[in-house]
Amino acid sequence: MSMKAMVYYGENDVRFEDRPKPQIIDPTDAIIRLTKTTICGTDLGILKGKNPEIEATAKEKQGSFNGRILGHEGIGIVEEVGSAVSNFKKGDKVIISCVSRCGTCENCQKQLYAHCRNGGGWIMGYMIDGTQAEYVRTPFADNSLYLLPENLNEDVAVLLSDALPTAHEIGVQYGNVKPGDTVAIVGAGPVGMSCLLTAQLYSPSQIIMVDMDDNRLAMASEMGATDVVNSGKEDAVAKILALTGGRGVDCAIEAVGVQPTWNICQNIVKEGGHLANVGVHGHSVDFELQKLWIKNLTITTGLVNANTTGMLMKTCCSGKLPMEKMATHHFKFNELEKAYDVFKHAAEEGAMKVIIDFNA
Repeated sequence: MSMKAMVYYGENDVRFEDRPKPQIIDPTDAIIRLTKTTICGTDLGILKGKNPEIEATAKEKQGSFNGRILGHEGIGIVEEVGSAVSNFKKGDKVIISCVSRCGTCENCQKQLYAHCRNGGGWIMGYMIDGTQAEYVRTPFADNSLYLLPENLNEDVAVLLSDALPTAHEIGVQYGNVKPGDTVAIVGAGPVGMSCLLTAQLYSPSQIIMVDMDDNRLAMASEMGATDVVNSGKEDAVAKILALTGGRGVDCAIEAVGVQPTWNICQNIVKEGGHLANVGVHGHSVDFELQKLWIKNLTITTGLVNANTTGMLMKTCCSGKLPMEKMATHHFKFNELEKAYDVFKHAAEEGAMKVIIDFNA
């Protein structure tokens, strides 16, 4: 049986085509029929050739590379489970975590699920076929799926696959955001906006959003930013220092992954503060250690562990924060190529997260 899927073949080569429906391989697997998925900035990075290890690993294991189905986010209905799966059954509605975890290795026992040593971690849409297809195989299903609460907005449920836990864990938690803190988020894309939303769970006194897009900054103001700075029109470092009485912020969150945004962050953190890097960097940056060594800073990096997904799911069900505003565009599954085009031109299209609905 075949299905439609978005398949990556190499730099700037992606095709919406027929692929075989996935099968159970390991007894801990489940097969999910997708009902909604989305596109991540990481998918665009793969398209631009940022991850040549996809092809290299496939050739190393199989001797050839015949494409990879993209996507690591989504919700769906359990179609089939392996013999070792006990927490889920056919017909269950589930949220698919972007991180697969065995639950038993040394790293999983530390909740460092991103670095599962038994073949888990971030693998979907990367090392194995992903969610931008009618069906997906999810490894370690008992540990890597979440039952979809009936009262949860389905668009928000898709955000719980990756954007919200990534922002919360790698931005807000690693940034040690506390009540009364001043926070600057550099980059108002989906993860930056998710940092803005989840930071509010910790009651900071000031959240400054930095971006070059006035539309996104306006959206940030609607979603809880106390101040916005357009780094394309003004000196962001000087403005942030002015907004914080010359001190700088307790926490700077880098949510893009390029030199200019990193540079803003390393120049705005006050003594004893935190710089949490969430952005995916494809190139080296200038790290001004000669200025920073004396400031008693904590600088963190990371790939989401998805160890707070369950907690965030309960928070989203409460409806206290406008998470659903992140879903700005909706497409049918057969419009997936159009959705990619819109997401590639997010600034012109006013796009934040594009939701692809298989049932539309």
